[in-house]
Amino acid sequence: MTDFAGLLAPDLGQPARDIVPVSPATLEAFRARLPDAAQAAMDGAGFAGKADQALALPLADGWCIAVGLGEEGAPGRWALAAAADVAPAGTYRFAGPLPDIAMHGWLMAQHRFARYRKADDRKGPRFLLSSDPAAVSRAIAEAEAAALLRDMVDTPAEDMGPGELEAVARDLSARHGARIEVVTGDGLLEQGFPAVHAVGRASPRRPRIITLDWGAEGRPLIALVGKGITFDTGGLNLKPGASMALMKKDMGGAAHAIALARLVMAAKWPVRLKLVVAAADNAVSGQAIRPGDVIATRKGLWVEIGNTDAEGRLVLADALALAAEAKPALILDFATLTGAARVALGPDLPALFASDDRLAADLLEAGAEVQDPLWRLPLWRPYRRMFSSIIADLNNNAEGGLAGAIVGALFLEHFVPDGVPWAHLDLYAWNGTAKPGRPKGGAAMGLFAAFAALGKRFLA
Repeated sequence: MTDFAGLLAPDLGQPARDIVPVSPATLEAFRARLPDAAQAAMDGAGFAGKADQALALPLADGWCIAVGLGEEGAPGRWALAAAADVAPAGTYRFAGPLPDIAMHGWLMAQHRFARYRKADDRKGPRFLLSSDPAAVSRAIAEAEAAALLRDMVDTPAEDMGPGELEAVARDLSARHGARIEVVTGDGLLEQGFPAVHAVGRASPRRPRIITLDWGAEGRPLIALVGKGITFDTGGLNLKPGASMALMKKDMGGAAHAIALARLVMAAKWPVRLKLVVAAADNAVSGQAIRPGDVIATRKGLWVEIGNTDAEGRLVLADALALAAEAKPALILDFATLTGAARVALGPDLPALFASDDRLAADLLEAGAEVQDPLWRLPLWRPYRRMFSSIIADLNNNAEGGLAGAIVGALFLEHFVPDGVPWAHLDLYAWNGTAKPGRPKGGAAMGLFAAFAALGKRFLA
């Protein structure tokens, strides 16, 4: 793990290079103060104060780094990422007011996934902070959670199967004094998780339900649920090669739930926490579930398999039912559930579904505040007719292929009791276009919105 604490230091007035904020509105005034050589450097690099731009500039008495703020005109979550990308080793301070949230970009720009290549052992640039120690600790904790999430998603399925997901959860349990229970293989049938077993039985890597419990009795209970399909071939409804290429990331929901659990426990919130991860490979073999099969679920509903590639909702059905049995104050699940959500909202914006308007409003408001946006889509219940079955309670595949993200969420809603506030985040967990601080690969989406919203609800 990157030594994030080593990238920050208290500002005691020591010598440091300036990072100067520049927006399109202040560009000309900034440029007019620079020597000719710096103006020429700006012109040559096309620096215009746009977001994700940064440039080292010579001054009469040294040099500085200009960083673009974009049209917003104020530093945000990723404002310092471009500066960290271009900054040589040394010490830096921001020339102006800086919100605590901006530390995230500085830290994440210096994190590298180095499992399969030689680690970059250069000493990273340090940033001087006048923020209070609690804000610095929060920034480091958030960076560690995001780095864990990214690294899990970036790890190929060969090295991130159901057993490796369990190992991450066990490490988290040991680190924070939580209780962990794992039900594996045929034990899933014996202990009431038939849908998880059905999805994972074709793989030699045994499926499992991973449950982590933390916190003292008598406190409100938060239930976090994650889809952990560690590789998705599509099953017998085999995906084409192009669609299968990124399916190592189909455990991105589990990575988000684990990262959020880590944040809550590290902050020592006065709550109880239940983390449930349904982990399985959706593989192809003679043991694979078939289109037309009917499988049981923990809740007692029977599901006809219309498409073996709609497996995420099956494992989440058992996981949500288990979480609900603990009578939580709310349930929040994360899943890379549908391509339809990406068609509707693109890769950057997770789809939010919620059974409770207040919970939805809290998540949307928090997402705007911490610059981790979500977009609410409706639980349009008339669409439940789309997954009807003539031989079972439900079909896992919607007729007609329309409203896929909504139908997926509606399927999950069957496994959440009435009256329990529940939100479902259908997310991509992947960044396909590299930006400063956000390399191509695994990406946290909705993690900080959820953390902030839960904090407002349970720490108020």
